[in-house]
Amino acid sequence: MATTQKRATPTSWLLRAALALVFLYASVSSFLSPQEWIGYFPQFMRDIVPTGVLLPLFSLYEMALVVMLLAGFYTKYVALLAAATLAGIVLANFQLFLITFRDMALVLAALALYFEER
Repeated sequence: MATTQKRATPTSWLLRAALALVFLYASVSSFLSPQEWIGYFPQFMRDIVPTGVLLPLFSLYEMALVVMLLAGFYTKYVALLAAATLAGIVLANFQLFLITFRDMALVLAALALYFEER
């Protein structure tokens, strides 16, 4: 029995690469400079989970998103996870909207990827 594999469209590939690049940078940078990133977590999360655990776990989650985006695994669902993650960061840091407003464009890019995938 022959199987057919769906090929990614150029639009899908560009959106996947762009989102992967964002999550890759954030993941690597948070390992190298955790003090620059831990403040983006809401205080209640930092009260529940030690910061020495919270940030590395989140960085691993981001790295998993990178791998799945680049490999094209469950892209439609990963796009929704990416959109929810980025929207959560914006909402949790609304007082920093002058910095995080760019993430809204990334949320829309992730949603565009969701709708691009079949």
